[in-house]
Amino acid sequence: MSLSRRSVLALSGAALMSPTASLAKPAHRPIIIGHRGCSGERPEHTLASYARAIEQGADFIEPDLVLTKDGHFIARHENEISGTTDVAARPEFATRKATKTIDGTAMTGWFTEDFTLAEIKTLRAKERLPQLRPANAAFDGQFEIPTFLEVLALAKMGKVGVYPELKHPTYFASQGLAMEARLAEAVKAAGLNSKSAPIFIQCFETASLRTLRGLVNCRQIFLVDSEGAPADLVKTGDARTYADLITPTGLKTVASFADGIGPFKDLILPRDAGGNWTSPTSLVKDAHAAGLALHPWTFRAENNFLPTALRRGNAGASDYLAQHGDLAAEIRKFIDLGVDGIFSDFPGLAVAARG
Repeated sequence: MSLSRRSVLALSGAALMSPTASLAKPAHRPIIIGHRGCSGERPEHTLASYARAIEQGADFIEPDLVLTKDGHFIARHENEISGTTDVAARPEFATRKATKTIDGTAMTGWFTEDFTLAEIKTLRAKERLPQLRPANAAFDGQFEIPTFLEVLALAKMGKVGVYPELKHPTYFASQGLAMEARLAEAVKAAGLNSKSAPIFIQCFETASLRTLRGLVNCRQIFLVDSEGAPADLVKTGDARTYADLITPTGLKTVASFADGIGPFKDLILPRDAGGNWTSPTSLVKDAHAAGLALHPWTFRAENNFLPTALRRGNAGASDYLAQHGDLAAEIRKFIDLGVDGIFSDFPGLAVAARG
């Protein structure tokens, strides 16, 4: 797909910043990653969401990548797409509904690996969190599901980096759809195959990043959840958990296949049972000691996601959790703790908070 500047303006609903922020940032200045684009203001993983993030000054836009039946990367948070597309309302695809086990979890719905790209392109995106983001739901049905190649083209036009995540690579490999070589081909074709290129590749699995280490030269980030273990380790009987891999010893191992970690933010600054911050952990110090950058996730403006002290508005209101609190204060706190990047659904607010 060829994207003209006019088409990008139409997608975002506003003009792109001109010129956009330079990718060259001082080393102490955390990067701002538009999480699934600007998913706080547009349905996630649409060209409109990515264009909005570029407009707001994000340094990188983040597409989650899954594969179609015919081997094309598309941008969706999960390969089960009933929550982010109108597939459930399409009678022509009613018989595609299935129950599958993805990384140990049984899921029922419609799965990208059962559709060709041409079929996926007939679907339209919808808001994943309509109760928290009703304004986004107004865009339901307006946008296609983009391919990774389309996201790359948009990023190049907007002069920002890309931060793709491989979703469920062990599962996709079991379906005969290995992801790593396909991603390496796309990275090389886009001219991004170097440590200085504006790209980070991220994944929650270790084996995928190890494989990619031998295929590409760009920077890689190991994503770390607050519980559980990488799906590839579980499958092979390796007992290590995410918690094991962020100990000082574990981080040294991570440094052999990644340039940084993307931890759930509470692993840096935990919360107690009342939703209040406690004392910071040593993760920032430990990761930096291992030579790893830290890009925590995910910073969102809604009260539902904020620590109790940063929530704002009338707690008795029916939409209290959807109301916005003091996201800027949360982001500044993490910047003060020394993180190197921020994943945010509201990149404009994150850019302003960074200052």
